[in-house]
Amino acid sequence: MVVHEEGEIMQTEQDPTMELSMGGHLSCTDCLVERPGNQRQCQKCERGGGFDVWNTAVDAVLSSVRVECPHEGCGLYVTYHKLVDHQSMCPLVPCKCPVPVCSYEGPSPVLSHHISTVHPMPMHRIQYGKALQLQVPLSEPRILLFAEEDGRAFFLVGGVLDIGAAIAVSVVCIRAGASPLPHYVAKLWANGPPWEPKGRTNTVTVEMEVTSSRDPGDVAVEELTYFTVLPKLLAGAKLVSLHIQIDKLTS
Repeated sequence: MVVHEEGEIMQTEQDPTMELSMGGHLSCTDCLVERPGNQRQCQKCERGGGFDVWNTAVDAVLSSVRVECPHEGCGLYVTYHKLVDHQSMCPLVPCKCPVPVCSYEGPSPVLSHHISTVHPMPMHRIQYGKALQLQVPLSEPRILLFAEEDGRAFFLVGGVLDIGAAIAVSVVCIRAGASPLPHYVAKLWANGPPWEPKGRTNTVTVEMEVTSSRDPGDVAVEELTYFTVLPKLLAGAKLVSLHIQIDKLTS
């Protein structure tokens, strides 16, 4: 057998036992039946074939090969043909910092620490199923929410839809977009300015599924499901009183 520089394998007369892929099976040159026109035939399935036929024996070997996830800290070994699927939902997939001017990437727990220490972004700890009241600044509506139960981080971001008009608020879970269970649902509601007479405060409520993404900044901007705070609830205030509750779904 001769291996050319390009990696092409050629059969030679000095290698009579060379294995070929015939009809998807392995056969040596001594076991092949010569057919008219010098066509070789597989003894197992009586099919002709050559190097371009799917080799079931080699495929079975490769299917059993296990490779390590390349994400730092994961350490999980999976069969090579499932590696892409695992990488798309690995809990340690590097996630991008949602601050536009920052190029940092890291696993979700590390990213949460990076955001809270490097960037002047407010961070609040939340408990699933319990409401949290936030005073969101209209000038920079970006808040990091951290769930102590499982270390999950959520990015809450707002944007002005029209100058002097409503603002839109969306919530993104910082993790791989194809992540399996658990999933999360966010409930948000806003109240009018605190100086409004009691009993006359306007309230808007919404419940939405939380999108998961390793690039939370871009998804938050493009997210179609968001919470709109109407201008009448702002009334010239610099802060919007926002309540949020995140529920964890395990089924």
